[in-house]
Amino acid sequence: MYPDITRDDIFMLETRRLWLRWLRMSDVQAVVRLAGDKRISDMTARIPHPMTVEDAENFVFNSRKLNADGNGLALAITAKNKPNALLGCISIRHDPGEGKPHLGYWVGQPSWGLGVATEAVELMIDSFFFSTREQELAATVMIENEASRRVLIKSGMELTGSGWISRPAHGDRVAVDHFRLTRAAWSEKMPWMQPSEWLEPTKAAAA
Repeated sequence: MYPDITRDDIFMLETRRLWLRWLRMSDVQAVVRLAGDKRISDMTARIPHPMTVEDAENFVFNSRKLNADGNGLALAITAKNKPNALLGCISIRHDPGEGKPHLGYWVGQPSWGLGVATEAVELMIDSFFFSTREQELAATVMIENEASRRVLIKSGMELTGSGWISRPAHGDRVAVDHFRLTRAAWSEKMPWMQPSEWLEPTKAAAA
């Protein structure tokens, strides 16, 4: 799905305030501390609570493998003034149920309310459409997660319906809202950010 440029662990994306970079084993303790927060686990499908060091190590390893294989992109969210300090994580990968690219993210409690999630999500969306040939991006959010719903809407995604999903880390099913953004809709908002004509179909550069 992703081109060669994203498959090297020096790859990064940049906003005014943030760096999005590959996860490292040095992030493990921060993943345990931030993602292990029950308030985050409760709003996700794959983050267990409590989270162990082994869970976090597997999370980092699998994220790096996803990137290296080009099957998706999973990045650490960090502040520019503290690039080694983890704020959260964001990824796009094929959803095993829907078989289409799916956006997921979490931001640690210390960064809530600062616009970090919106800034990271908008950058990840732009990079996805700029550097791949995929035509649609999906996302789901639990019905009661109003903050994430606002982030997705602000980032241009549209609500397409509601349903139920399984949560492997919790062994249950929860009600969710489904969102999507098509390439056509993204192009209307970002007409100047189309892949350059000279790029080969599988070699589109990242934003």
